[in-house]
Amino acid sequence: MRVLVLLPIVLLAACDNQSSNQSAGPAEAPNNAVEQAPVEAPEPTQDEETANLTAWLDEQYEQQLAFSPQTRTTLGDKTDYGELDDQSLAALDEELEWLQSSVASMREQFEYDRLTEDGKLSWDMWLYTLEQAEAALPWREHAYIFGRGGPHASLPTFMITYHGVETEQDLADYVSRLRQMDDVLYQLLDRAQQSAADGIRQPGFAYGFALEEINRVTSGVPFNSNDGTPNSPLWADFQGKAEALVEAGELTDEQLQGYLGEAREVLAGEVMNAYQAVRQWLEQDQQFADEQSRGVWALPMGDVYYEHRLSRMTTLPLTADEIHDIGLAEVERLLGEMEAVKQQTGFTGSLQEFFVFIREDEQFYYPNTEQGRQDYLDINNQYLDNINVQLPQFFGRLPQAPLVVRRVEAFREQDGAAQHYFPGSPDGSRPGIFYSHMSDMSSLAKWQIENIAYHEGNPGHHMQISIQQELTDIPRFRTQYFTTAYVEGWGLYSEWLALEMGGYEDPYSNFGRLTGEMWRAIRLVVDTGIHAKQWTEEQAVDYFLQNSPIPESAVRSEVQRYFANPGQATAYKIGMMNIQQARARAEERMGSEFDIRGFHDVILGAGGVPMPMMQERVDRWIEESLSAED
Repeated sequence: MRVLVLLPIVLLAACDNQSSNQSAGPAEAPNNAVEQAPVEAPEPTQDEETANLTAWLDEQYEQQLAFSPQTRTTLGDKTDYGELDDQSLAALDEELEWLQSSVASMREQFEYDRLTEDGKLSWDMWLYTLEQAEAALPWREHAYIFGRGGPHASLPTFMITYHGVETEQDLADYVSRLRQMDDVLYQLLDRAQQSAADGIRQPGFAYGFALEEINRVTSGVPFNSNDGTPNSPLWADFQGKAEALVEAGELTDEQLQGYLGEAREVLAGEVMNAYQAVRQWLEQDQQFADEQSRGVWALPMGDVYYEHRLSRMTTLPLTADEIHDIGLAEVERLLGEMEAVKQQTGFTGSLQEFFVFIREDEQFYYPNTEQGRQDYLDINNQYLDNINVQLPQFFGRLPQAPLVVRRVEAFREQDGAAQHYFPGSPDGSRPGIFYSHMSDMSSLAKWQIENIAYHEGNPGHHMQISIQQELTDIPRFRTQYFTTAYVEGWGLYSEWLALEMGGYEDPYSNFGRLTGEMWRAIRLVVDTGIHAKQWTEEQAVDYFLQNSPIPESAVRSEVQRYFANPGQATAYKIGMMNIQQARARAEERMGSEFDIRGFHDVILGAGGVPMPMMQERVDRWIEESLSAED
């Protein structure tokens, strides 16, 4: 913000210098000069004010990116390519102060009422960013840092997935980032230790997850150099990218050996020491964790913290009781729809018996072999290819970025863990990746494949996030701003929409679609049950199994995820229902004039906005469309 403060002074100095070049002394007005009233600049139009705000916000976002070199990398920007994010509390405080100053400057420099509706949305979202940061401030210690997928795993994943190496400088930057890994891990270890000292600990099972992941990351060369030991994931990645430079003629063999030696020394030394420190603390602190998993209600101020998490995840002022009741009602509704589809399959038993049948019968699973895994990937691609043909009938905007379906890296793979999506780069140079945990094929039912492919790929996450990143008529920060309710709500809405698009021709796949929606309805019940109603892990698992055919291994993994990430699981169904409600309102108001392509373009054309802002945007579209008809 100092730049903004100094800018008028610099301009004034430039004017003074120009005057001094023209005259050695103070200028005197001629005797016959006539004083004239200053000419006031015309007020900017709404379009001009919005364009000015957009340009200003782009400048602000560029400044904000300086706080996160890793975010720059995910965007395909190699600025500060050799740096990792500062994870200290001091760095978080500095960024929050910067954001507070930025919002204050926005209020000083621009007038809200002079903006277009889309300009007002940009203003509201920039302000919302600050409001969310301030609301989260009291709860920094409540985050479970070293659980499943924590920084001990996400840092290697970042380097492997996002740090591309095309030049020798890129390779040097890779080494530079390896040298900083220990600092980042120690910063986060300090924070985790402080949380534990204040009585904030993750469930006991999460310690085991983290220790397993650490063992996988640090297993093999150069962390363990015994004869016959395979390369560790980071070393294999670095070595492969370095050798590719030699093949491309960008690096000599002698230079290669120098970089390999340097990276090996860093990994075996300071990086290994940091991982050992984290491992040692986790092993020591695990004894203080509760033997029986408990929700955040057991933490200091846990009830208030959970209210904050629900608000952040859903972007709506819903209480735990309200969300729980919505979930119960949706579970009941979906059971009725499942019964109807069950009858289409010809199964004559009860719905519970049908759950057991499709949960356990071998015909619904690929073998736990490499060929079985390849068949699983192939059928995912087949479903996505088929749905892609239908996209132009339902969407005006289409994504340009490519999509690949891939198995999760071995060092972070978990039996039964949820499939997920990693966004590509905005320029399309890195594809979006739909990841699947495939270590246990018995957790990947064939009847679930289709709806998950639509959720993670097209028309779900890949389509929504790619389109958002490719938008050019909004401030850049909005192309990268995501609320969980919007992103995951769209993913679940996409599963539902795919039926209208011609998917789920097989009744078992359609049952899988209903199971996917039931899965998210159960989450409303189970997440609030765990964190607000003091459910045990077994209560949550039992409720899940009673109301869905999801395999037990996947259910247990899911339930543990809810314990470790309070409130996040409620965003899916709440977000979906909000999008469905907006569509139903538009269809009712617009009648035969309703345009499904236009509706979807409105939803996807603004970025990952909070649900109230999404609803307001749809309402404006409805009114503008109806006014145009008149």
